[in-house]
Parts: sequence; structure tokens; C-alpha cells
Amino acid sequence: MSATSSVYGDRRLSPVRVMIAIVVVLALGVGGFLGYQSWASAQSATSQQPWFAGYVDVTATPSFQFETPTTDEGKQVVLSFVVADHDDDCAPTWGAAYSLDEASSALDLDRRVARLEQQGGGIAVSFGGLINDELSTVCTDPAKLTAAYAAVIDRYDVTTIDLDIEGDDLENAQAGERRAAAIKAVQDDRRAAGSNLAVWLTLPVSTSGLTEAGTTFVSQMLDAGVDVAGVNAMTMNFGQSLDKGESMADAAERALEATHHQLSVLYKLADVPLSDATIWSKLGATPMLGQNDEKTEVFSVADAEQLNAYALDHGLGRMSVWSLNRDVTCGPNYVDLQRVSDACSGIDQGDARFADVLGAGFTGSATLSAGRLTTSEPVDPADVTDDPAKSPYSIWAEDSSYLKGAKVVWHRNVYEAKWWTRGDLPDDPVLNEWETPWTLIGPVLAGEKPHQLTTLSYGIYPEWEGTAIYEKATRIVFEGVPYEAKWWNQGESPEAYSSDPDSSPWVPLTQEEIDEAERQANEIPARP
Repeated sequence: MSATSSVYGDRRLSPVRVMIAIVVVLALGVGGFLGYQSWASAQSATSQQPWFAGYVDVTATPSFQFETPTTDEGKQVVLSFVVADHDDDCAPTWGAAYSLDEASSALDLDRRVARLEQQGGGIAVSFGGLINDELSTVCTDPAKLTAAYAAVIDRYDVTTIDLDIEGDDLENAQAGERRAAAIKAVQDDRRAAGSNLAVWLTLPVSTSGLTEAGTTFVSQMLDAGVDVAGVNAMTMNFGQSLDKGESMADAAERALEATHHQLSVLYKLADVPLSDATIWSKLGATPMLGQNDEKTEVFSVADAEQLNAYALDHGLGRMSVWSLNRDVTCGPNYVDLQRVSDACSGIDQGDARFADVLGAGFTGSATLSAGRLTTSEPVDPADVTDDPAKSPYSIWAEDSSYLKGAKVVWHRNVYEAKWWTRGDLPDDPVLNEWETPWTLIGPVLAGEKPHQLTTLSYGIYPEWEGTAIYEKATRIVFEGVPYEAKWWNQGESPEAYSSDPDSSPWVPLTQEEIDEAERQANEIPARP
């Protein structure tokens, strides 16, 4: 996560840029690849209330007085960042600037935490951040790494930790494996001793969701057996994935919807199917208030209001903000507002505080949420059985061919084909949109009746013949599927299209083209 403070060593008050890798994860709008879960979700109730806790950059200058909150929204904080010591790879420090003992004496950190708790507040601790080395990146001794995490957790007696993994730390798959094993060991030890430990993963996102490295890290944690409390999406610094004119709130919503889909898939692949509602409760959002590191991106108070309403409506389990240190309008002596400051937002907030706006309605606490255990929520097959008499389109069949634009029903959801397809499950659990030919349209609605999809009448186009010569734009039928020639060809079977569509001279017609062909053949007026 971006910061501009001594949390990153000696570079105090210098702007740091969050680099979000926009890679092949293109999951926007694909919450339906597990469509049956969408329909079957009973919006299961959780044992926790959603919680708000703003990040506090512990070693930033000037110091933020988190121990004296003025509102309820400020009573819970995520202290950041614990990283490895420059001289001792397995020693935890605050920002590589203070050991735990040094932070107690120089920053009075232990006493300030105790003071916050006296007032009914609490803390979570965040490991990582963008700069410096997260412990598992450089500490390769499993026992020492586990001990380092445990030392921080025990010292501050926290029940919720936050793994803010980004940049090179996130790309390091070996470090991810070490981190997952160590966190699993610590979590097991805590639970064996009768304590709880919630583990949140704070990860960069584009508007298409998690990066490939991000989904890999989540998989590593799940495969190691870590009970992941949730994924906290860094809804900030969207870069090129932000559409022209798109607001930061709209971009954040797109990112969350894509991440929701990815998390659903990851849990299913880990053999822990979860309902839609549970997945939403395992999502968090952390915008960067005011001026982002990307100069053209500004998160406004209006964006905060919209994102708060969206989060509450969808049941997000957590809301945070980067950072409480910056939640105030810059003074008149701060000239370059596009240079990100530790101590102000870079915009005119008036009397508003982002923490109050984003935290409104989040009445739970990180401490209490740590007691929640993740359990599988398999769907009853009877709940997703399709009834042809109540389905608006035909039920998907493995041996049927579907043209671009064709609609089917599967597990009580309607899907539309993006290209010609045969044998591809509409709700196949894939992470990337380009891996599936289907797009979820929405659930089958109560009271719907069968709608007969237009099929090509016999004789409109001739059957394909291997000896015939076909000019460009000629249309034929092969095994019941109509095709159009992309260029002159002879003896090239349309069957090759399914294995090598680019080289094949044939392309299947779309459902719209079939409808038009039928209309012309029967001189039926076009639909309005």
C-alpha cells in the first residue's frame, strides 16, 4: 500500500507510488461462472457484523494520535507496517526503522495501544506494504519465520492480522509458500491455545480484480489450510484499467465484483464452496482517500459515500482507508496537492472525514470477527435442478453446439454464448473471462415460460461438400451448424473450426444472423 513516511526507512515524506500489475486477469463482470452459487445463495447470515478500521502509518511524520479517537469510526485501527530488519532478516520491525522494543520506547507504541483499548478500541497489525521486505521474502528459516510472526501477534495480543502483500513480495512465489506455511502454524497454535486469529489478505487490484500473482497467493494460503478471513482489495491507483471519465467509486465497484468472482472460484477449487453472501462477507475495500499516487485519480467524499452504500448493500465484511494520517484537508502552505502527503488528503474535504463516511454502518469489530470459522456451504443439487417447463431457454446440453449469441439455462441461470461452443460448462470455475465462452445474464425469474430459440430451417443453406468450391461469404450447413466462408476454399471441413478457429476458413453464424436469415427466408418483419 502506498505511503510517504519513515515506515519505509530513511525516506521521510517522499511520495511513493503503488504499482498495480494489470495482467491477464480479465474477470470483469464474470460473477456468473459459478452462477449456480449466485442463484442458490440463501444469503447466509454470518456471526459477525462488518467492521471498519482505518490504516495508521505508525512511523509517519507527524505522528498520528490514534490512541485518542474523536469518533466511533476511529476506535479501530490497522497499524502498519511490520517488515524485516535490514540487518536481521528474521527480526520484525516497524518500517525497518524501529524494533518492537524501540517502537515502545521511541514511539510509546505499547502504551498508546493500551490507551486505545481503555477507550473500547482495538487494533489489527499489518505486515508488508509496498516498500521494504515483508518477513517471508527474506527470512527463509521456517521456524524463525513462524516465531517472528508470533512475536508480533503475542506482543500486541491481536486477534486479527493483515498481510499487505504487493510489488516484488507478491511476485515471489517461494516467499508466498513460506508465508502460507508460517501463518498456518501460527493460526493453529493460537487456536490450540483457545485463541482466535483472523487472517486478512490485502492485495492490489485493477478494475478486473486481482492480478495473477494475487490469485496465486490466495490459492497458496488456502492450499496450506489457512482459514482466510477475507481478501481486502486495494481499490486505488487503477492506472490504465480505469475507463475514461469513470469515477473512483465506480471503478472500485467493478474491482470488487471481479474479485468476488475470483474468490468464489478459488474457494471452489479448494473444495470449499461458499455462497454468494459469504463471499461478499469475505471481501474488504480500502480506497486511498483524496489524491492517489496516480495523479489523475482522486477519491472524493462523494466517492466515499457511494462506496459505503455499495459495501453495505452487498454485505462487505470490512472497510478500511489509506490512511487515517491523511484524513484532513491540506493546509495553505502545502502547495503541490498532486504530490501525495503523509499528513493530508490533497483535496478540500471541508469538515468531512473519510473515516466517518466510509465507516458509517460498519458496527462490528475486527476483534470479534476473528472468532468466525470458514466452513463449506455446498449447494443442494435439488436447489439447482433445471425445469424445462419453467426455463425461458433450452437447458444446456454437453453434446449440443451453441452459436454466438445463443442463450441457455444452466443451474437456474441464463447464460449467453460469446462465441461458438460445444461441451463447455456455463458455470465452469475459471478465473479469467477469456477462459469461458459463456457470460452470465442473470437468474431464471419466477413465472417464466419456455421461449423457443430460432433454429435454421432445413434447406435455407446447402450442406457442405468436400469437393465443392466456396467463395468468400458463402454460407453452408455442417452437422446442423450454419457457417460462413471467410475466404475462398475447397475441401476444408468446417469441423476444423473447433480446434483451430483462426486458421479455419469457416466461422459459425451468430444467433442474430440465424434470426435474420429465417426472417428473410420467410419474409417475416424484423423485430423492433
